[in-house]
Amino acid sequence: MENHPLATVILAAGKGTRMKSERPKVLHPLAGRPLVAYPLQLARELGSEKNVLVIGHGAEQVREQFTRDDVVFAIQKQQLGTGHAVQIAATQLSGFQGTILLLCGDVPLLRRQTLEQLLADHRKARATVTVLTAIVGDATGYGRIVRDNGTIARIVEHKDATPEQRAINEINTGIYALEAPRCFELLAQLDNHNAQGEYYLTDIITLARGQGEPVATASLENIEESMGINDRLQLAEAARILRTRINRAHMLAGVTLEDPLTTYIDIDVVIGADSCLQPGVHLRGTTRIGRHCRIETGAVLLDCEVGDHCHIKAGSALEESTLGEKVTVGPMAHLRPGTQLAGHNKIGNFVETKKAVIGLRSQASHLSYIGDAELGCDINIGCGTITCNYDGVNKHKTVIEDGVFVGSDTQFVAPVTIGRNSLIGAGSTITKDVPADALALARTPQKVIEGWCKNRKKK
Repeated sequence: MENHPLATVILAAGKGTRMKSERPKVLHPLAGRPLVAYPLQLARELGSEKNVLVIGHGAEQVREQFTRDDVVFAIQKQQLGTGHAVQIAATQLSGFQGTILLLCGDVPLLRRQTLEQLLADHRKARATVTVLTAIVGDATGYGRIVRDNGTIARIVEHKDATPEQRAINEINTGIYALEAPRCFELLAQLDNHNAQGEYYLTDIITLARGQGEPVATASLENIEESMGINDRLQLAEAARILRTRINRAHMLAGVTLEDPLTTYIDIDVVIGADSCLQPGVHLRGTTRIGRHCRIETGAVLLDCEVGDHCHIKAGSALEESTLGEKVTVGPMAHLRPGTQLAGHNKIGNFVETKKAVIGLRSQASHLSYIGDAELGCDINIGCGTITCNYDGVNKHKTVIEDGVFVGSDTQFVAPVTIGRNSLIGAGSTITKDVPADALALARTPQKVIEGWCKNRKKK
């Protein structure tokens, strides 16, 4: 049974009217991924050899997000129910023999171990259809599990249920294991004779039993895993639950979160042991933090690589930047995409960098802009330094070689190259290359008119 083939169908065609959004519901972000990426990732982890996304509303937007070879698409042009959606998906699984895992694109909190148990129960029972069920306090809106001598007999949708059936608190989570090719034959027999005029996938239970096919259920212990996202309130609640899981995992792995309730870490972020995050930190995207790092309140990092023993001070924003070890950034610094710090650097308060490659031990302590620049090692950038990289049409590069000392309030008008071990006098505007070991000054001569202020007051 270990080599039993597995395919996955993910229902992702709904508009999500209650989201009140132009974006397809399944593409709304949750902890750094779109909603539908969560069931898709689970399918991959379980070894699913073919993954079918049933798409409809915003189909092209969904296609653009998922273009890997293991994903194929089935278009549901009309929303005629879950049964209809799976019928459409079946066209992409022609000839498949094995288990089909049916997941929902708006149910992001399922755990891998839950689905592993569902598949194990399905195969142990040798069932044609197995439904994941749960016991809930309030079953309003859910399909009810109706049993006959302990075995599932049918699923009744809430709108079609009698008062007695509505009193049942065992519900259908919408997650199934189906055995192909027999399930394809059952899907073809579904009809829409119900209160909503839709093709209910739930009717497959009644069809299977009526034809002597084995059916089974698996139990979901934690009901929050089956939570569907239909509006922004539920999206926020799912984010809270997922954030708790993520933060707990990091803390158990040796990361200090001073206040987990106000620390926001996306699911694909990696943090080394003995690092410490203060309240209000946001680590987004695919950010990687090394060991023994300290990240202070209000820091926001997106898709960054941070080496060991780095210190990101309060209020700093870093995007698509790479930091070597023992780098200090901030407070209130802004590292824009393309910034690369080799290590042992200091980028201080109100310094902004963009497409800046900065060598070992070079520093810019405060109030500077370094953009489209290549800096060597052991460089000191004085306060108020600017690389003037844009002429209104094109961007130009500033190159500063090893050991240069740049005085305060210097402007480099790119393209310009500053030779190694040179010194740039404070207040200079540098428009030409500077050779190695030189002193460069570019100032208007100071003029003093004695008594000018006193005479002005008299007038």
